[in-house]
Amino acid sequence: MSKKYALVGTGGRAEFFYRELATVYKDTSELVAFCDVNQIRMDYANRLLKEKYSYRELPTYKAHEFDRMIEETKPDIVIVTTVDRVHHKYIIRAMELGCDVISEKPMTVDEEKCSDILDAIERTGKKLRVTFNYRYAPHNTKIRELIMDGAIGEVISVNFEWLLNTQHGADYFRRWHRDKRNSGGLLVHKSTHHFDLMNFWLGSKPDTVYARGDLRFYGRENAESRGVTEFYQRAYGSKAAENDPFALHLDRNEHLKQMYLEAEKEDGYLRDQSVFGDNISIEDTMSVMVKYQNKAVMNYSLNAFMPWEGFIIAFNGTKGRMEVKVTEQSYVNSGGDKDKEGALKSKQIRVFPIHAAPYDVEIEEMSGGHGGGDPLMLRDIFDKPVDDRFKRAASHLDGAWSIMTGIAANRSIQTGLPVKINDLIQL
Repeated sequence: MSKKYALVGTGGRAEFFYRELATVYKDTSELVAFCDVNQIRMDYANRLLKEKYSYRELPTYKAHEFDRMIEETKPDIVIVTTVDRVHHKYIIRAMELGCDVISEKPMTVDEEKCSDILDAIERTGKKLRVTFNYRYAPHNTKIRELIMDGAIGEVISVNFEWLLNTQHGADYFRRWHRDKRNSGGLLVHKSTHHFDLMNFWLGSKPDTVYARGDLRFYGRENAESRGVTEFYQRAYGSKAAENDPFALHLDRNEHLKQMYLEAEKEDGYLRDQSVFGDNISIEDTMSVMVKYQNKAVMNYSLNAFMPWEGFIIAFNGTKGRMEVKVTEQSYVNSGGDKDKEGALKSKQIRVFPIHAAPYDVEIEEMSGGHGGGDPLMLRDIFDKPVDDRFKRAASHLDGAWSIMTGIAANRSIQTGLPVKINDLIQL
């Protein structure tokens, strides 16, 4: 029997989902409605549906008409791809109106909203699934398999360094993410992927978190200290932006032009703000130490202005060490082919057993975004779930555990103190 889907939030992430439902899974799924704060953006989504994917146009509803959308179109499942700070609002209301929910990560941005979501799940009995595509990437699944099968014994400590480059990393400082109230900062919005991977790899949960973080590269003050003298608020129409390699020119990319530049007259949202402007409240340089319930410890760093994109990770165990290096292709959200988002340039897993020769681990090659994880996750969500000994499908509890590391890290940055997860929320 066909399942009916409504989608709330038609910005950069939405097409990832409605493309699949309109093409690959059209025989078992039906798109019934779009909901957004911006009518122009919904109209553009409908044009893409019709012209690019040969699907019918959907009825559209403004954000304040969400209840009416559910009542009139009767979806089984609501997909939430809005600004992070309102995820909880649509997740909870959809459940109260009888729908299951699929939410883009992060599930929400602070412990109060997280608690409200968990209460709604208990109260309504509805299901929430969080889309952690990185779990499905073959190299990440292989790490999970090696640890599960005891390749390096019990994991004692982990060093995990994630690099965002000056294309993708900079992009968070141009748009709504730069306001921490919207995104929870990169430790919630972006690192939720990485903290979820650690929970997934270790088969454990975070216990205590200590963190430091600051804005050291982006922002006007930092640029001034490096001798920059020309500034602008946004790239469009700015002469100063012509000489800035960090500027995003919306009018030179037809997709970005129609989705954002032509839509901004309705709600005033500027997609091309200067990364060296004022009013940036998120960090670009972050270090986090986490102790897990199984006594493993992790040292984690995230830097958002690096010359290449990807991660380096080392697991130290009772039987040896595993080193991983992954280089990802850089991209701008919605600036091109969805399958290139998080696609890989190179990947290597090397195991160093104690008292034995090191060896490289073969990794399956798969096409698709996020190292081949996107198609697998979408099949798991929209088709029949596969029998999976790695348990890659992420529940609401996985979503909660993943954000609580970042939420606790934000609290630690504020206070200068270690933070116990149990002091913030009972999961």
